[in-house]
Amino acid sequence: MAVSSNSKFHIAMFPWLAIGHMTPLLHLANELAKRGHTITYFLPKKAQLQLQHLNLYPNLITFHTLTIPHVDGLPPGTETASDIPIHLCTFLTEASDLTQDQVELAFIAKKPNFVIHDNVHWMPQFVKQFGIKSICYHAVSAASVAIVFVPGFNLPKDRPITKEDLSQPPPGYPSSKVVLLEHESPALMMISQPLGKNMTFYERMIKAKKESDAIAMRTCQEFEGKLCEYIATQYQKPVFLTGPVLPGEDTKTPLEDRWANWLGGFNPGSVVFCAFGSQFILEKDQFQELVLGFELTGLPFLIVLKPPTGCATIEEALPEGFEERVKGRGVVYGGWVKQPLILKHPSVGCFVSHCGFGSMWESLMSDCQIVLVPLLWDQILNTRQLAEELEIAVEVEREKNGWFPKESLCKAIKSVMDTDSEVGMKVKNNHTKWKEILGKPEFLNGYVDRFVQNLHELDGAK
Repeated sequence: MAVSSNSKFHIAMFPWLAIGHMTPLLHLANELAKRGHTITYFLPKKAQLQLQHLNLYPNLITFHTLTIPHVDGLPPGTETASDIPIHLCTFLTEASDLTQDQVELAFIAKKPNFVIHDNVHWMPQFVKQFGIKSICYHAVSAASVAIVFVPGFNLPKDRPITKEDLSQPPPGYPSSKVVLLEHESPALMMISQPLGKNMTFYERMIKAKKESDAIAMRTCQEFEGKLCEYIATQYQKPVFLTGPVLPGEDTKTPLEDRWANWLGGFNPGSVVFCAFGSQFILEKDQFQELVLGFELTGLPFLIVLKPPTGCATIEEALPEGFEERVKGRGVVYGGWVKQPLILKHPSVGCFVSHCGFGSMWESLMSDCQIVLVPLLWDQILNTRQLAEELEIAVEVEREKNGWFPKESLCKAIKSVMDTDSEVGMKVKNNHTKWKEILGKPEFLNGYVDRFVQNLHELDGAK
């Protein structure tokens, strides 16, 4: 039953089981709750403990506990993608598919108007029996959808997908800069791999969008407008833009004394901070090359990475003599830090990032110079958007096999940190313009308000 434009909705949210996907959807839940809507948010217990401090409206946002069943190949106790290496995510997807009975009971009890799901292929048909409309939500960039997950790509169905099939963007793709280079396109071969049972990654993504009533993108018209219009044309259905939905500044939680004191010992804007997200793990030789690249800059640095493959600790992975050589100006840490608070510290002047979509927005809202070392294909596209299309960051040059030498890393960092660098001045000026746009409360609020209006229109559509 349609409700009036002044009525409030009950919305169910079903994210992909990765913290990097759950977090932005929870930020959207907060924005909707701020406008009076009720949210039932499905996630496992372990994730609840990690994210409960981000629930700003616990009277309107209810965490509904999902029990993740065990399946063969999934390590016992796994609940999120952070618990396992990337290659085991197919088993986590299979386990997530087995939660339908839990979801059904909740829908019967709560009767939501909509379900916003993160590319859950079975959800659109599943919720129709309850009269619920489905919106396929993307916590990733529009480019990473438009480059391959569109019906017009016409990938073969009667034979395995090959590297040649993926060597060019789909017909009509609207950007010549936000693309993969020829030697990078084989990274897309992962879309042909099984994800869960009986379907490939590509098949799941296409089905989830085709059968949903609408598509929602965590982006804005100013940033990826043409790409979003292309997706809408390809699927012949509405594409709603939520804006980046950035969290408000955390004024209650201070930066840990350990980092506040250490960073406080350096001049403003002099420290280089590096973090590559919670999932990806470097090989040991590339890890050592990276830290040697930071040493080569001569600048103070803080590197936050997981221990590389085959190493239990950061200390055992460091090159011989490294700690002694950088003592007093460089730290490599294997734990977790409050990245937004690190980026806001006045001593931090540069952020070296993998350009995951969440880190990308955090870097844009900071005052730091941005250097990018993308590790996966979607991060490469995010990087091209920032470095080539918008010219607000510098990408580290790498060899065709993906290796980035310490000299390339050092060169990229120095190009933005040297005070007389033309490249550094250009990206800084462009970055400042974008930060001013994104930082206006009316800009972000306007997108969420329009998204709510989109929900009303979809609710009234037959």
